[in-house]
Amino acid sequence: MNSETRRWLLWIILIALLLLFQLVGTKNDWFLAYPKGWEVPFSTVLNHAMNWVVNWFGWFFRGLADIFAIPVSWVQQFLQWLPWPVVIAVTAVISWAASGWRLALFSTLALFYMVVVGYWSESMNSLSLVIISVPLAITVGFVFGVWGFRSEQAEKAIVPMLDMLQTIPAFAYLLPILLLFGFGPVVGLIASVLFAFPPMVRNTMLGLRRVPIEIVESGLMSGATPRQLFWQVRIPSASRQMLLGANQTTMAAVSMVIIAAVIGGTADIGWEVLLHVRRAGFGESILAGIVIAFLAMVIDRITYGFVGKESQLPDEEVGFFHKYRYLILGSAAALIVFLLSTVLPALREWPQGWEIYPADTMNEWLESFVLSWSGFIGAFKSISFFYIMLPVREGLINTISPFSWGFEFTSPLRFGYGIAVILLAGWFAYKRRINLALTILFMGVLFFFGLTKLSWLILLIMGSFLGYQLGGIKLGVGTLLALLTLVTAGVWTEAMLSVYLCSIAVMISFLVGGLIGVIASEVTVVSKIVRPINDTLQTMPLFVILIPFVMIFKIGEFSALLAIIAYAIVPSIRYTEHGLRSVPSDVIEAGTSMGCTRWQLLTQVKLPLALPVIMLGLNQTIMYAIAMLVIAALVGTNGLGQQVYIGLSDGDFGVGIVAGLGMAFIAMIADRFTQAWNEKRQAVYS
Repeated sequence: MNSETRRWLLWIILIALLLLFQLVGTKNDWFLAYPKGWEVPFSTVLNHAMNWVVNWFGWFFRGLADIFAIPVSWVQQFLQWLPWPVVIAVTAVISWAASGWRLALFSTLALFYMVVVGYWSESMNSLSLVIISVPLAITVGFVFGVWGFRSEQAEKAIVPMLDMLQTIPAFAYLLPILLLFGFGPVVGLIASVLFAFPPMVRNTMLGLRRVPIEIVESGLMSGATPRQLFWQVRIPSASRQMLLGANQTTMAAVSMVIIAAVIGGTADIGWEVLLHVRRAGFGESILAGIVIAFLAMVIDRITYGFVGKESQLPDEEVGFFHKYRYLILGSAAALIVFLLSTVLPALREWPQGWEIYPADTMNEWLESFVLSWSGFIGAFKSISFFYIMLPVREGLINTISPFSWGFEFTSPLRFGYGIAVILLAGWFAYKRRINLALTILFMGVLFFFGLTKLSWLILLIMGSFLGYQLGGIKLGVGTLLALLTLVTAGVWTEAMLSVYLCSIAVMISFLVGGLIGVIASEVTVVSKIVRPINDTLQTMPLFVILIPFVMIFKIGEFSALLAIIAYAIVPSIRYTEHGLRSVPSDVIEAGTSMGCTRWQLLTQVKLPLALPVIMLGLNQTIMYAIAMLVIAALVGTNGLGQQVYIGLSDGDFGVGIVAGLGMAFIAMIADRFTQAWNEKRQAVYS
């Protein structure tokens, strides 16, 4: 018996044990539900530790908060004092310098929208936090990136820290910062720095490592000292990659500033959105949400525009005016507009009577739409809930009833279901598709009993064994420890609720997004239509994505599922299209010369070769879904995201951090699994 056969037999034994445990066990049996008495009180220990830190060192952190509050207050007051046309004029000039007149026009219209709808003051409060947090995050990220580049030991410590920081839910950042630094805008500032600096670290290390050895040797031959070699050779060569890191850091900071509004006290645009979402004000939420989207898009386009600009060496023959043309133009425009604002009051403060705020009209339109389409909306929601979501969560045995499906799940039907699953799995096993056959057997058990009802013990063993198969003993042990932590911490049920919602969203996002990506790779017109939609969804803060779904489908898991899909579908589309378009042209020509049809070329040539890139898209889809999951807790989901939000609302550090770490563990397991699988596939193709 070879190792492959032993592996298959072990999987069959595990699935059989899972089925046996489910059939003979009751809800009180230890192998189905982890006993409460066996749980480790991690949350209590963490609360005691945090209380000790606050009691002994709270004065230090409060002092830091007072120090950080000074520049935030100064920037807020300065932006509020500046006439709105001055800010728009300066932003337009910066946009022109970054990417031409089109971006300047877009930035002008976007900022003018904030003025017209009456959200200028709130927007400037949000912008003030971004202005302070972004330089701090970039500086911290640069320092850690250089340290990781210079020291291999430092990199081994930095990379796991970055993994943890980038997988812990955004809400979980706020709780310890709130307890240490107190209530106020500084919480958003500190959280933004911690949340936003990891991309800068990664891109700094990557950029410095990618500096061609020829450039470094040229610097050495020119007699450069180590300091000169670093600052005048390596840094300029890595600047493009580092600017990309600065762009990602900036967008992460914007996102976190908005999320930090849930604690209130900042009077910014994020708080306006949250306030109106809680009041179910569709029009008000959309108008404020568009402000956030425009703010994020303007900042993203400007920073990305500077990334895309080619580096130019200083030209001694360039005149003073040409060299500093944007600085001169911006200063002149700001001065002229400022002087005009002293004469024209409307340029100092936009008159309230001139504001355009069509929230009532939008609310009436929504009511009319919901009434007109109430039958379809209700049917779509019911079908999705009873035929997809509930079977995955609770199982067919607990879902099928005369009320939901119109009939009873009788013993003959259960027997027929089991036979159908076995026959289907047997057919694929006969066709030598063993992995697919095992997947069908497991999914058959899962759909019958429900993910949240399955034995924790067998799922823990299965997850660890899968990790061992994909990545060896290291990944297997790491998975075992992570899952064991979820079990012993008492959050296994909440973790399975999160996995249930996330897995459905990922599956739909991957299938639908992959299909759109395939079409976009084949049809240029579709690609041109899809690209701006993807850009908008990726730059739009997560709060805003929730709004339309909540207003149409009301609060609940279904609205959360749609919001997660809307956010997580983007990487699936992007990576699928990119992977298919990146297939070498000589391979495609070889397939064409052999007489392949367009369909054969796609299914038998392009898709197999693009599979590693497509699976990287699956990895990112999972990460996006988990990131959105914690935001979806605002609309009433259960699971770890809700536990994080409860911990934040109640000031319970232990509950929030345990749930946040639980989500981080799930994200890291999914990330390592997909990476390991992808590496195996690439090894096969290479």
